[in-house]
Amino acid sequence: VQLQASGGGLVQPGGSLRLTCVVSGPIFNIMGWYRQAPGKQRELVATITSRGYTNFADSVRGRFTISRDDGKRALYLEMYSLKPEDTAVYYCNGRNSGVDLWGKGTLVTVSS
Repeated sequence: VQLQASGGGLVQPGGSLRLTCVVSGPIFNIMGWYRQAPGKQRELVATITSRGYTNFADSVRGRFTISRDDGKRALYLEMYSLKPEDTAVYYCNGRNSGVDLWGKGTLVTVSS
């Protein structure tokens, strides 16, 4: 099973971007987005359970939306009002009991 993230790119401050993660096998109970900025540790952005419960980092709450389409085995992150400090490599994560899988990241750069 692999996680394939896409949708990153260069966007101006205040802009928006949508990330997509596709799971090559059965989608996981808990799906999430994490990010790692240069010189910093990887941090939680948002997670969503199979029942639709969501959790957001304080830094993105109200600006980012996470959703999933289990039929398409896909996870989404819609990012609005982007700030330069949102610049990072964004990683997709899937978790079931005993399984914790990461995809390759997609780079988001917020700059004018």
